[in-house]
Amino acid sequence: MKNNIVLCFVLLISLYGFSQAYEFKTVVDLDATDVISQDRTGTCWSFSTSSFLESEIIRLTGKRIDLSEMYSVRHTYHKKAWNYVMRQGKAQFGEGGLAHDVINSVSEFGIVPNSVYTGLMENETTHNHLKMVDSIFKTILDTYIKNPDDYTSNWQEDVDVVLNNHLGKDVATFNYEGIQYTPESFLKMTTLNPEDYITITSFNHAPYYSRFILNIPDNFSNGSFYNVPLDDMIMIMNHALENGFSIELDCDVSEKTFSSKNGIAVIPEDSSKNTEAMSTIQKEKVVTPEYRQQEFENYHTTDDHLMHITGILKDQNGTIYYKVKNSWGSNPDRVNHGGYIYMSKTYMKLKAISVMIHKDALTDGMSNQLRLN
Repeated sequence: MKNNIVLCFVLLISLYGFSQAYEFKTVVDLDATDVISQDRTGTCWSFSTSSFLESEIIRLTGKRIDLSEMYSVRHTYHKKAWNYVMRQGKAQFGEGGLAHDVINSVSEFGIVPNSVYTGLMENETTHNHLKMVDSIFKTILDTYIKNPDDYTSNWQEDVDVVLNNHLGKDVATFNYEGIQYTPESFLKMTTLNPEDYITITSFNHAPYYSRFILNIPDNFSNGSFYNVPLDDMIMIMNHALENGFSIELDCDVSEKTFSSKNGIAVIPEDSSKNTEAMSTIQKEKVVTPEYRQQEFENYHTTDDHLMHITGILKDQNGTIYYKVKNSWGSNPDRVNHGGYIYMSKTYMKLKAISVMIHKDALTDGMSNQLRLN
């Protein structure tokens, strides 16, 4: 009888522990610029990476600078168009990209503040690239690919005209806070060094502690990733955040349990509890490297969206969540937590494609294993 009472007590505690309304305690909260919206564009890669670099500038210099997302987008569209044409249309051409595309743009073309290059034309207040990319760009590029000999102008110059008309002309020099800059000298002022940023992932189809090109649709520029065991990737993330380094994230957001409206991303063990998991704690799945790999190979995990990780939280049961800055705006009718997502460690282990960090965020031991020293 006594054993039955104890068993019932344990079961009640267990059930209660997984049916409570979320209560979060902040563990790490790093400085970041305001949440903004990418509007009707597929340029989350630039919005999130720009936010990441803005936090890096704060960390390195204490300066708060609103960087231009569209300056990097403009230069990356040229790169994507070249890739598409040289592959004779046998490649993806769209609005998507990855974090290293911004880093590549910064390295080659520098950066500018948003006040100098908004990517908005006169009387525009929101971004919308659908017509520019799917109709105008694609028509130019596909017409050239179909018959280059009959194309009567220079396709690269035509692309530039489209960019001028829809995003604004390129920037050569500008004034910022009373000082004259070029995009390159402005980059130097921020002290950002594009070579300091590396991308980490975890998949078992490539050797651990080595670099490889991850074959995902938006990796048009063939960026390389450092591959580590799954537990190491989580350790790297935690160590970075705990030591003042924010993180750029590429992640699958197609799950029904990723909700910007509720500000929650979790992986319930029982999918029938998906709705309840948006407001109350539910037991989550156990994520192994094998399960993560399976979900990647069967396309259940895809590189849908890029965001910016700025902190760590814990719920009342001690479960770790990551504070993830989104780029879907901060309207409380559509997003909770001021435009941030509280993403459980389980969700991160299963659905994070990769993370970008400053190489100084690594432990000495991990730097040695990745042969960065």
